[in-house]
Amino acid sequence: MAAGTLYTYPENWRAFKAQIAAQYSGARLKIASTSPAFTFGQTNRSPAFLSNFPLGKVPAYQGDDGFCLFESNAIAHFLSNDALRGSTPQDSAQVLQWVSLADSEIIPPASAWVFPTLGIMQFNKQATEQAKEEVKRVLAILNQHLNTHTFLVGERVSLADITVVCSLLWLYKQVLEPAFRQPYPNVTRWFLTCVNQPQFKAVLGEVKLCEKMAQFDAKKFAEMQPKKEAPAKKEKGGKDGGKQQQQQQQQQEKKEKKKEEKKATPAEEEMDECEAALASEPKTKDPFAHLPKSSFVMDEFKRKYSNEDTLTVALPYFWDHFDREGFSIWYAEYRFPEELTMSFMSCNLITGMFQRLDKLRKNAFASSILFGANNDSCISGIWVFRGQELAFTLSEDWQIDYESYTWRKLDVDSEECKTMVKEYLTWEGEFKHVGKPFNQGKIFK
Repeated sequence: MAAGTLYTYPENWRAFKAQIAAQYSGARLKIASTSPAFTFGQTNRSPAFLSNFPLGKVPAYQGDDGFCLFESNAIAHFLSNDALRGSTPQDSAQVLQWVSLADSEIIPPASAWVFPTLGIMQFNKQATEQAKEEVKRVLAILNQHLNTHTFLVGERVSLADITVVCSLLWLYKQVLEPAFRQPYPNVTRWFLTCVNQPQFKAVLGEVKLCEKMAQFDAKKFAEMQPKKEAPAKKEKGGKDGGKQQQQQQQQQEKKEKKKEEKKATPAEEEMDECEAALASEPKTKDPFAHLPKSSFVMDEFKRKYSNEDTLTVALPYFWDHFDREGFSIWYAEYRFPEELTMSFMSCNLITGMFQRLDKLRKNAFASSILFGANNDSCISGIWVFRGQELAFTLSEDWQIDYESYTWRKLDVDSEECKTMVKEYLTWEGEFKHVGKPFNQGKIFK
């Protein structure tokens, strides 16, 4: 089973393909999308990164065994299992057919139509109208095929479905309003079936279909363009004044040229439209900025936990340095155990939640455990947060999953808390409050 790290930036639809494939195959995939693990425009320009991925683009995959891959389709294929790739030569060829169609027939017109609505590309009416017609053509092809098929290849989800869904994602979220998609009911039925599968939801979250077609926003586009310096005012004067003005203008042009050359860094040159859109988004405020600085260094504890013995080193370090005023410890229990069926699907729920909380990692740590067996299991865990309140309420981006759990703040000085922390961090113990045997665990760090 594949195990490794996927380098990307947040919300990269190309990376979604690999992440969803890993959800189905059970590949152990770590996501490096935020600092300090990965900073887009910096990490991917470093000599170490370029030695493995010479294009400097993401997504990029590095296996725990050192095996490296770039290009999203290759990564998704590698992380898939045989069922996703196609179990027969015919199925494999059909999967490749739809993956190729997505790249050649969906992405180009989708980009031409959607990117202007995001303010990252100038609107061109002729290009947009042509893109709409091309989208209609490919939707008609898909609709006809899906009239007699539940999925694109065979009777179950394959890499073909994953790839085409991800390629259509921005269209459905941004411009395919009800009237436009009405002639293609089979495509929308299939799309919704896919995005509501647990493995898709674990990566994409809830996908809301467009209600009104987004339009080009000239103001937003102007705001996202680099500001130009105002031209120098003309000065009055005779011949000497004219020569002086000409010299000043030439000097100014040289300065501006140098500035432009300086701005054109390799990272900017290699950014595609999707990357440019994300890079141009305003930086969000740190949800923990209002809290005072803490003496407890979470990263140092995580290093101890990852690299040294949990019982003899990490746990003593945790309790010796834990800041009772600056951090809190919570017990979480999944509210709907009756809905848990296959163990691998239950673990996917945990993994999906962790992936959607990626930006919380710097200020949180958790151990979540699946107890029991297929069709008789439960999920619970211990969470450590910065501050004295549940961190999920500090950001809308963190609120997708937390209401599916009950949360109880623990008294950090109680024996109950010390026992739970020990058992959940070591994955060993009686777990008297659970009543089911340990199955497997996941760590959020």
